[in-house]
Amino acid sequence: MTSPSLPAAEPPMGTPRKLVLTGISGRLGRIVARALHRDPTWHLIGIDRRPFIGKPKDVEHHQVDLRTKRARDVFRHGDITALVHLGVRHDPRARAAEAYSWNVTGTSRLLEYCQAYRVPKVVLLSSADVYGPRPENPQFLTEDAPLLAAQRFPQIRDLVEVDHMVSTFLWRAQQCDTVVLRPVHILGSVRNAASNYLRLSPIPTLLGFDPLVQPIHVEDVAQAIVRALSPGARGIYNIVGPGELPLSAAIAETGRPTIAIPHPLARPLWSLAFRLGFSGYPVDELDFIRFVGMIDGRRAREELGYRPLHGLRDTIRAVDDVQV
Repeated sequence: MTSPSLPAAEPPMGTPRKLVLTGISGRLGRIVARALHRDPTWHLIGIDRRPFIGKPKDVEHHQVDLRTKRARDVFRHGDITALVHLGVRHDPRARAAEAYSWNVTGTSRLLEYCQAYRVPKVVLLSSADVYGPRPENPQFLTEDAPLLAAQRFPQIRDLVEVDHMVSTFLWRAQQCDTVVLRPVHILGSVRNAASNYLRLSPIPTLLGFDPLVQPIHVEDVAQAIVRALSPGARGIYNIVGPGELPLSAAIAETGRPTIAIPHPLARPLWSLAFRLGFSGYPVDELDFIRFVGMIDGRRAREELGYRPLHGLRDTIRAVDDVQV
């Protein structure tokens, strides 16, 4: 990575600081953009290949690929103060090679831009899924636990590699306050495995398995990102919701019927339903409704002052919120 001869100039006092938000056009990106837009000290600059529907007039949007020269130009000409990277693709139907290039190469390019143009703050939204649900997991996993999800779930390989990449950048680029956030299962108007699963009807369960789960409201994730942008915030943080409950209790709160499937039959049946488009929940994520993967969120509470604002009931029912 190369660095310019001079550091980026500080913006004049009272001038909004420029923040680049990748993935701004997605549902989560728009929710995070709204949270940041409330703070007049930030000037939002979005990077996303998709159009930004309903974009506020004072938000910039660059409809470009992260891996291109045009994305680099945003940093070279922008005096950027912070990067929030939400642009990691989690589409289980995407081609593996294209998803890997977008996620790993795209993130690598972003870190190169941040180092070359002296961006002082980087925030990556990763996921607590990188630890992996395993029968031998301790009761609560801390940020120091190994990232083992890819051993049982190959499709999460990209996210584990991106998490490792940014965690390494955290220790190597000492001039940049880098934050890696690992939230538990995000529920809300977003399209992800956890929310898609709770929207099924009937909801399939594995006969004989009822693990504890930890949901978090999507707006609490946005709140955690805002807190991660605070001056001096630096490190890796698990982000948890209002508590934990049995999977059966979470499903009951949705009001949807269930269908119990014996575990030996679940994989072939679920795989067929996914291929036919009847389910948006990948078969490789069955372990998340089979084994416990509880997360310890004390570090974020103590160092970032983060606490969830939504209770368990509101968090679970958020899967039926109108999708933005």
